Amino acid sequence: MVGYDPDAEDRNNSKLEVAAAGSLSGLITRALVSPLDVIKIRFQLQIESLSPRDPQAKYYGIVQAIRQMLQEEGPAAFWKGHIPAQLLSISYGAVQFVTFERLTELAHQTTSFDARDFSVHFVCGGLAACTATLTVQPLDTLRTRFAAQGEPKIYQNLRQAVGSMYWKEGPLAFYRGLVPTLLAVFPYAGFQFSFYRALQQVYEWAVPVDGKRNGNLKNLLCGSGAGVLSKTFTYPLDLFKKRLQVGGFEQARATFGQVRTYTGFLDCARRVVQEEGPRGFFKGLAPSLLKAALSTGFIFFWYEQFCSLFHC
Repeated sequence: MVGYDPDAEDRNNSKLEVAAAGSLSGLITRALVSPLDVIKIRFQLQIESLSPRDPQAKYYGIVQAIRQMLQEEGPAAFWKGHIPAQLLSISYGAVQFVTFERLTELAHQTTSFDARDFSVHFVCGGLAACTATLTVQPLDTLRTRFAAQGEPKIYQNLRQAVGSMYWKEGPLAFYRGLVPTLLAVFPYAGFQFSFYRALQQVYEWAVPVDGKRNGNLKNLLCGSGAGVLSKTFTYPLDLFKKRLQVGGFEQARATFGQVRTYTGFLDCARRVVQEEGPRGFFKGLAPSLLKAALSTGFIFFWYEQFCSLFHC
């Protein structure tokens, strides 16, 4: 069970085991869904419409983007920025799950709310994600820049990227897009944890769990459903974050089409709707939903698996 459950006497993991389970689930999931993440970022950063009718559009579909990237950059392109992305996933998973477990436990001990309620999981999940985001935001910015660059590369390795950003743009460059990130991550993670719990209850009502195999399927399906629902509700904020994170990095985007420099979150939102229309807020939604279904499903699946393993 994800989160504190006063009735769960069969599993009592330590905070170290929770952190390890969160890190390992993030590591495995990141390796599996990295190609979809890179494609999603490319779509989000494209100013031109994602339509084959636009002659200036570099990408206009998932299959076409895969072919284009393979032809121009090779298979390794789908794992660009994988090292900072893995560091991000490992750190984020540990901080998020430990914080969530502790917050739900505190909610049960200090308030009259049931630690398993939808609202408790929403608030605790959002706060846990914000805590993890503040911890790993520099790694997220680095991951985005590596995934965004084409050939020839501006950044050859992680050390060069950190040095170049620090000396040319200052330390605040690592926190570009922090405002929309926090605005997006609180409801996104809150919905993830609360929908996961709610969908588990629906699943147990519709399909009685019989044995470990059925329980594993429940965790995977409920996690996937929670990922799709939460991503749909909060997607535009994720797009703003990605646009802001590549500010000052325009030279690496020149071969992909038009580039824009935004002064902040509100300026980014205003110009997107002016230049690209309301549909611009949802560029890259298809690979993002596919990625959200797989990543959230795998995150909760592997987290439950490792917690059970450590308990045994």
